Amino acid sequence: MNDSEFHQLADQLLLSVEERLDEHDGDADIDYETHGSVMTLSFENGSKIVINRQEPLHQVWLATKAGGYHFSYQSPHWICDRSGTEFWTLLEQACTAQAGEKFSF
Repeated sequence: MNDSEFHQLADQLLLSVEERLDEHDGDADIDYETHGSVMTLSFENGSKIVINRQEPLHQVWLATKAGGYHFSYQSPHWICDRSGTEFWTLLEQACTAQAGEKFSF
């Protein structure tokens, strides 16, 4: 994968996160903001989740209260380097834990 492909895929992922958060109809109020290559999700209890692009490594990193995860693109999914778990699964688990209610993407 070249840099241009990575940027396109990572941008697509962050846009999908925004869209899915906007569509969420639960009670949890999850705010998000994006600055450059970093997206921050803020929860009512003050906790945060940070998603950012690691351009030199062509990875997306996810930092949650439970830990940090590094994802590489394996078409058509972003897969955690350590656990082999898909990005959306780990993000869903982190949002559920930090929002205090079941969250699904």
